[in-house]
Amino acid sequence: MNSAKGGPAAVQALNVSKVFGEGDSAVVALDNVSVNIRQNEFFTLLGPSGCGKTTLLRLIAGFDHPSNGAILLEGEDISGLPPYQRPVNTVFQSYALFPHMTVAGNIAFGLEMLGKSKPEIDATVTDMLRLVQMEELKDRQTSQISGGQQQRVALARALAPHPKVLLLDEPLSALDLKLRKEMQIELKRLQHETGITFIFVTHDQEEALTMSDRIAVMSAGNILQVGTPRDIYDHPAERFVANFIGETNFFQAELVSVKKGAGKIKLASGKTITATVPDGLVANGHITAVVRPEHARIVEPGASSTLVGTLENIVYFGTDTHFHVALGGEEAFIVRMQNARDDAGKFSTGMNVGITIDANAAQVLRD
Repeated sequence: MNSAKGGPAAVQALNVSKVFGEGDSAVVALDNVSVNIRQNEFFTLLGPSGCGKTTLLRLIAGFDHPSNGAILLEGEDISGLPPYQRPVNTVFQSYALFPHMTVAGNIAFGLEMLGKSKPEIDATVTDMLRLVQMEELKDRQTSQISGGQQQRVALARALAPHPKVLLLDEPLSALDLKLRKEMQIELKRLQHETGITFIFVTHDQEEALTMSDRIAVMSAGNILQVGTPRDIYDHPAERFVANFIGETNFFQAELVSVKKGAGKIKLASGKTITATVPDGLVANGHITAVVRPEHARIVEPGASSTLVGTLENIVYFGTDTHFHVALGGEEAFIVRMQNARDDAGKFSTGMNVGITIDANAAQVLRD
């Protein structure tokens, strides 16, 4: 299968399963997983601990081998190759730098092991130092630099041999919040500048949404959905995806009709609204739908209201406010609205309020 950017996919997993142990003690870490990762994209494997994302990364790296299926690199089956024979490098959470070596020495080490000439090594180290903005610290030992700087060195060392694919196993998790956000931007910049395919593993939804070209959401050894950050966030196809990515409102409705991926759903209030419907789903009565809090508005009750309820709680966050509305018989519906200077006192707890839902904001789930 070819990637959307031309040529074969950078990495393909074809019906890959991985089982650890045997008999009654066997654990299925990956269950018949298939995915195509395009050349030159930032692709993220996202999911909770134990979902199989790191196992899939290790299979691509060659640290483990699939129980069934195949791993392809640019169309070639590499399932049986050891790690050192794959044009793939990995950046680990621990960085695994040599503390007795300088920054430049760490970057040069892999190139020396590959038998590169000294002029080539020196030129590559200079390029990598510039790329990760570490020129002034090239002679400093890695035990004498900060965690964020150590991560830059680990990235430079992994990028120095110009791998076709760079694997990143939760490399930001040890950093504090401010530095982690800065490094998210840096990682995306590095991927864009080098043109190398990045495959990133994380359990952090915001991290995945911030950096990725596409995301694969995983659970219990399966890939539930693959799409752009906007697709995953605005149009989750599964309940797990909707619940795992950000905050959302779940409610029961009746799927009245479906045409070309768009459906009409009838709410408990009797109102009918349009909704996006996952591929292959047909009108079959009761369904679960979701609406993100920022895709709804609090208004005074009236004919234009999609839903009506009682305002139970108001939570002020500075840039926006969350309104918790009790609908009766359902969980509280949360509305997130950006604050304006004239909003103060407009709504108060105990008020009857209406909720309007943005056009096509509702998404029917494949339960």
